[in-house]
Amino acid sequence: MVAAAVVVAASLLVDRLIGDPHSRCHPVALLGRFIGWWGVPGRYPAGLERACGAAGAVLTISLFAAPFLVVQFVAPRCLYLLLAPFLLKACLAWRSLEEHTAAVVQAPGIDAARAQAGMLVSRDTASLEREHVLSAAYESMTENLVDSIISPLFYFGLFDLAGAAVFRAVNTMDAMLGYRDERLRIGWFAAHADDIANFVPARIAGAILLAYFAAKGRALPAWRALRRDAKKRPGFNGGIPMAIIAGGVGVRFEKPGVYALGDDERTLEEGGAGIVRAVRAAVIIFAAIEIAALFLLGSGSYT
Repeated sequence: MVAAAVVVAASLLVDRLIGDPHSRCHPVALLGRFIGWWGVPGRYPAGLERACGAAGAVLTISLFAAPFLVVQFVAPRCLYLLLAPFLLKACLAWRSLEEHTAAVVQAPGIDAARAQAGMLVSRDTASLEREHVLSAAYESMTENLVDSIISPLFYFGLFDLAGAAVFRAVNTMDAMLGYRDERLRIGWFAAHADDIANFVPARIAGAILLAYFAAKGRALPAWRALRRDAKKRPGFNGGIPMAIIAGGVGVRFEKPGVYALGDDERTLEEGGAGIVRAVRAAVIIFAAIEIAALFLLGSGSYT
């Protein structure tokens, strides 16, 4: 457990120093290509698509988690300590989350900003005005606070490298297949598994964010937005951090014609830095709590 605490701290340091290298050999890139190979709607008989989606998901999880399991259970202690921070880092994305958002905010012109935002969200960004383009970017950042950072760390804390790897495989499958379109049947298993996996981490993140905004004197608007707006967004996890941050910072996240979260006390141009600070604070607070807990629970074991 003590070594696991060191791994959490080291993985976040690695993330801040190197981010996500753009390589076809990155573990998640390989994972995505494998999912893209088998997760093709219409490849299977309609009546078997759900079963094939579940079988493909189990196979994907097993293959992706295998090397993580080997390091966790077979590697000598010194090799574990050397490799584990990089393997855990492969399952989370903090720096790249900020970089992708910054690419939208700092894009030279509205067309470039729309193009960058289109890489982050599934909605059509081609005709969005500046405020809605920024909303798409900051919505992606606040939702992925859970998917890309809190949840992988949470499952590492519970189940070590295997937990983080299984979560990353499930979440990547959901990101690629979990849509209510022609992928509905092939992606149903991944979508439901992702909802279940994120249920507890999303609420932990929500509690941390409420405490953060309480310390800043913004508890009431953050709580009001959570109660009023969290369920407006499809799904029962992503709306929690999004609504709390929108209310706490005093901005509105809006997907035109679908939902609006928060109140526009200020524009997203004005509130953007506050959104980034809230996400950073949530990551640091959660990591500090997890590291402290692992140290307190740990003794000589590294699993």
